[in-house]
Amino acid sequence: MAEQNEFGPDLLTLTDDEGVAHSFEVLDTLEKDGHKYVAMIPAYDDDSLGQPGELIILRNSQEGDEEFLVGIESEDEFNDVAAIFMKNLEDYYEFTE
Repeated sequence: MAEQNEFGPDLLTLTDDEGVAHSFEVLDTLEKDGHKYVAMIPAYDDDSLGQPGELIILRNSQEGDEEFLVGIESEDEFNDVAAIFMKNLEDYYEFTE
């Protein structure tokens, strides 16, 4: 799923519904209740470093042999997973609501 780089961040490129590719830095992953989740932020160029970013949390889904990331539709599920990620990442990032 993520591009492993020993000397830098784990990067993941996702393609949206319009076919536009977007790069993300994977911050953390977890498994909960039989599902895999990933927390990431948009990957920026050097000019935007230090700017606040949005934490994006998606769930891994699989159909047949295809694996992809989907949004979390249940507000309770999202809040539970977000709380875990925020706790795991609080030493490295400052979160605002």
